[in-house]
Amino acid sequence: MKQARLDQLADSIFAIVMTILVFEIRIPEYAGVVSEQTLWKSLLELSPIFLSYLLSFSLLFTYWRSHHFIESILAKNIDTQFSNLNAIFFFFVGLVPFSSHLLGKYSYSETAIIFFAMNIILIGLSLYRMRQYVIHSKTIENASVTKTQNEHANMHILFPVGAGVVAIVVSFFSSYTAIFLFTVAILFNLLEKSTKYTFFFIDIFRKKH
Repeated sequence: MKQARLDQLADSIFAIVMTILVFEIRIPEYAGVVSEQTLWKSLLELSPIFLSYLLSFSLLFTYWRSHHFIESILAKNIDTQFSNLNAIFFFFVGLVPFSSHLLGKYSYSETAIIFFAMNIILIGLSLYRMRQYVIHSKTIENASVTKTQNEHANMHILFPVGAGVVAIVVSFFSSYTAIFLFTVAILFNLLEKSTKYTFFFIDIFRKKH
């Protein structure tokens, strides 16, 4: 398989999945003329679904960006094993519209939060495995990266995974806190210097030991 074809497949899958997300937001339907107050109330009732859409869209964008770097920049060529790892990654990406809508409709439910968290965790772990394969594979030529660059990239991938694990535990006590953790994880990946500040404190701890 040519590398360009895999890149095109990835872009297509992400584009479709990110578009499907908005289809889950249903317009309130009423017979006859609806008052402004009623319509605003209906939209406010949809706020959990809007929030899950925002979280999921942002999540997919950060993982699309990471995948693009691994597949198009870090890896100079691909092999069958790498293609198979991509298939696993795409499988979990394709589940996001379902897990997102489940979270939006039942944001108070431990089951919905756990399912969404597991989706995030599995996407992150499959992407991490893909990156490690590219770096250590004997059949794939990869761009050279420094130890620091590698640590920062892994932090971007694994931070949402860690947040998802904590969110599962927290969901048994507070669904709002669990959803807040998802928000923090996504903001962490969206902010440009998040890993820089994180490793500033990590390096201080390293020097002490």
